[in-house]
Amino acid sequence: MLVEDIKKRVVVAVKEGDTITRDVLRLALGEIQTAEARKNAPLSEEDVAAALRKLIKSNEETLAALTSADSRVAELTREIDVLVSFLPAQLSSAEIVEALAAQAEVIKGAISSGQATGIAMKFFKATGAHVNGADVTAAVKQLREA
Repeated sequence: MLVEDIKKRVVVAVKEGDTITRDVLRLALGEIQTAEARKNAPLSEEDVAAALRKLIKSNEETLAALTSADSRVAELTREIDVLVSFLPAQLSSAEIVEALAAQAEVIKGAISSGQATGIAMKFFKATGAHVNGADVTAAVKQLREA
């Protein structure tokens, strides 16, 4: 279970003196516990993964606002790497294009790019594949232009 894996990794980080890993995982556990309290029930694995993705997105947005000389860049990058290590691997851009090949005609026939992206996202949700929305948008654009 994902929450148990996070807790085990916190213990390892404490023993190793890895403060960045320890702190970001404690933050993640806090987010998970808060969500569980709001829901008044334990979170599903997908909900826990969504909480981790939310933290990753927050760090990525902060990174985008920083200059490369900022001292926090390395720490935020390390935090993202730690959080990502708990998530299932996402399909690469090339894998997304390949997976959408079977849906190419439907995507090309969509009225707008937004509708085409919606079709693609619905396809990936149904298959359970983990994808980045920006990568799907780029793949849809590539398919529609082909």
